[in-house]
Amino acid sequence: MRITRLHHVQLAAPRGSEPLLREFYEGVLGLREVPKPPELADRGGAWFRGDGVEVHLGIEDDFRPARKAHPAFLVDDLAAYAAKLPGAVPDHLFPGYRRIYVSDPVGNRIELLQPV
Repeated sequence: MRITRLHHVQLAAPRGSEPLLREFYEGVLGLREVPKPPELADRGGAWFRGDGVEVHLGIEDDFRPARKAHPAFLVDDLAAYAAKLPGAVPDHLFPGYRRIYVSDPVGNRIELLQPV
């Protein structure tokens, strides 16, 4: 018995934030939106997918952004992402990686990292 891989990460978002989420997760991070199953679509939110990565953003009426918990995405050009994200905070405390922290448009913490 073993876990074979991570399927997706679920983050929360406030009602009505889908346009902002699309702008960030598609427009900035480069993930593509995928349709939610019909039985879940009425709940709102959005799902995004990239190579080996899937992020689900679900609507939460009493939304509070994740400040410490976060997904960490490996990227191939951290400098390019840092240039696109003026509020990015660099961090050099993870041996073997360069990384930055950003917030998505609703305040969820996101880590982008690249091996050195």
